[in-house]
Amino acid sequence: MVDVNKLEFGIETFGDIVANEDGSLKTAGESIRQIVKEGELADKLGIDVIGVGEHHRPDYSVSSPEIVLGAIASVTKNIKLATAVTVLSSDDPVRVYERFATLEGLSEGRAQVMLGRGSFTESFPLFGYDLTDYDDLFNEKLEMYDQLRKEKPITWSGKFTESLKNQDVYPKTDYDGLDTYIGIGGSPESIIRTAKYGYKVILAIIGGQADRFVPYLDLYKRAAEQFNMPTHPVAVHSHGFIADDDDEAVEVAWKNIKANFDRIGLTRGWAPMSRDQFDGETRSGSFYVGDPERVAQRMARTIKLLDLGRFDLVYGAGNQTAAQRERMIELYGTKVIPRVKEILSQEG
Repeated sequence: MVDVNKLEFGIETFGDIVANEDGSLKTAGESIRQIVKEGELADKLGIDVIGVGEHHRPDYSVSSPEIVLGAIASVTKNIKLATAVTVLSSDDPVRVYERFATLEGLSEGRAQVMLGRGSFTESFPLFGYDLTDYDDLFNEKLEMYDQLRKEKPITWSGKFTESLKNQDVYPKTDYDGLDTYIGIGGSPESIIRTAKYGYKVILAIIGGQADRFVPYLDLYKRAAEQFNMPTHPVAVHSHGFIADDDDEAVEVAWKNIKANFDRIGLTRGWAPMSRDQFDGETRSGSFYVGDPERVAQRMARTIKLLDLGRFDLVYGAGNQTAAQRERMIELYGTKVIPRVKEILSQEG
């Protein structure tokens, strides 16, 4: 049964370039500053978490999410600061630890690390890595990160990472280690790996019905038991858009989410998104689109189905305007989240 009192709600942005009212696009710098403004708004509304993605391509503005999160930390008090995700495979685990430990100190314990192998692969050639090593890179670097996270001198040697001998890494955190999630797109191996390290799971449900992930949650619990590790409340992130009017929400989302997915699909071999496909996703799939009541009803169903501890709504997909993004966050914080809690409390 979902504990409504412990349930968390977040927003995430992948750093999409913001549109001006006339349809032209803002610069990357303007879009980054808009994210900081949105983080401040979310904090004032009592939203629990903001996640900022890492990308290395022209249609996204953020390649260094920790810097953006540090800016958000300086204008907020309570909201947790997460990445969505940090591509550990093409990064240096020592630098990942150092950056997040710095953010942890700056924000007084609000930093969250969300690690992933990277659904976008632009960072691999950019930093000199071979995609044929995709799995091995993540496995080795996750093991090194896990050692660093213990904040003790580390002796380490690997194929893709530097060798260290009784090396301390700084800064140390003032809190109980770095809060760490692993982003999972639907791989049983990833679920088992997360359970092995005792980290938290965040499921990236960006297509299809949430029901298909029920077996993965059962696997997570069984694997954690086998490894004698704790289980944690599971989180989910999915795309969505909220507006005061249901029809307006659907049309804005159709225009922007379709453009976003079609653009990504050009490099992944996806067929262009059809209207039937989009409508199916908004009706019973992974797009949480509509007025506050419609979105709240669908979110409550998913949270109850998967017994979630946290739900993150990915906002701003495509090239939405600042006004559209900010109004969505306002509706999410003031109407959707209270209504979801009300629905779940009524259902017991």
